[in-house]
Amino acid sequence: MAKKSKNETNSVRVPVNKTYKLYIGGAFPRTESGRFYSPEVDGVSLGSICLSSRKDLRNAIVAARSAQAGWASRTAYNRSQILYRIAEMLEGRSEQFVAELKSQGLNVARAKKEVASSIDRLIYYAGWCDKYQQIFSSVNPVASSHFNFSVLEPMGVVFVVASEDSPLLGLISAIAPIIASGNSVVALASESKPLSAITLAEVLHTSDLPGGVVNLLTGNAGELVEHAAKHLDLNAIAFDRDNAEQLELIARESAANVKRVRKLCLDWTDVESANPYLIHDYCEVKTTWHPIEKISASGSGY
Repeated sequence: MAKKSKNETNSVRVPVNKTYKLYIGGAFPRTESGRFYSPEVDGVSLGSICLSSRKDLRNAIVAARSAQAGWASRTAYNRSQILYRIAEMLEGRSEQFVAELKSQGLNVARAKKEVASSIDRLIYYAGWCDKYQQIFSSVNPVASSHFNFSVLEPMGVVFVVASEDSPLLGLISAIAPIIASGNSVVALASESKPLSAITLAEVLHTSDLPGGVVNLLTGNAGELVEHAAKHLDLNAIAFDRDNAEQLELIARESAANVKRVRKLCLDWTDVESANPYLIHDYCEVKTTWHPIEKISASGSGY
């Protein structure tokens, strides 16, 4: 039997710690500012997390805008397939997500429920992708000789300030109905529980979702919400935190460019919190008039 060298006997393998980056335009950059923060749970650091800057926010909005038209042009069936694929990928990595949620302070039962509900929520909105138009569109009665149709179209780019307390389910529940209709998203993850968001970005990256459709930032909402509200290339903001001061700031600054503001703050564990009206909230109604061709007695139009 070969004798081990002294170096082999005393060597201890150093584990490779995960680097938590941002997710912008289908890539994983570090914050351009070089800043980071280290959230703690029971005195234990969760790691070095990127502290997103105003420049990161602008980069994410540019990426979202570039991807939005292509995503909206996909068929509803294709968007449904991709949301279903995200759920499949999340299912395959469910144990990793449970472990991360536990490390962020959730107990085992809640962590497992959060992951399972997140998967189910994606399946739910995948099913609605090709059905919400039939529910909300209409043929309108008019007095003139016209057909009058109203259909929904995506708004464009939506900024999401995700739930602080539901780091995975809250994030998915806010994002899924927005992208279901063809919008793109820039989302700010939970500041105190950010790990799930960046791991979710890895799932999105491998699930056929085009780069830029969903962009994920980490950091402090107080630094970014005012800039988001003033940004002229955002069409809506979804705010899912209990902070009246930030919400008032968003509403005031968004009025300058008529940006739609939606306060969420729902109990995402309640099945009633998922509904097609959340898809409707991030759509605009397009009404089309089309003249009716008159038919003569001989059967020809005149």
